[in-house]
Amino acid sequence: MGTFRVRIELGDTAGQHFEAIEALVDTGATYTSVPAPLLERLAVTPHTRDTFVLADGRRVERDIGRTWVRVDGRLELTLVVFADPGTEPLLGAYTLEGLRLAADPVSRRLVPVPGLLL
Repeated sequence: MGTFRVRIELGDTAGQHFEAIEALVDTGATYTSVPAPLLERLAVTPHTRDTFVLADGRRVERDIGRTWVRVDGRLELTLVVFADPGTEPLLGAYTLEGLRLAADPVSRRLVPVPGLLL
């Protein structure tokens, strides 16, 4: 599957101030991951810490917080992982599902999908 980047906006916890960034759509990543300095600028605070497995198999501990994300006009409160400074932002599966968006790797874009209540 190909990868692509999209413009997303991250907001402060009150949803009043947003910053636009480019994020790599990564449906293999559970959560959205953003460099910690950006989250700190938005006053996002961690509420827990957990272990994550990186693409190269290493295990790392990272803080987790909640903040607003806006993609293609859709807005949702989501979990976000505090990544190392300089790390590329990733838009993960949890956020995509919350926004009811799916990756279209052929067209390299996000497409709306219905939520499932099965």
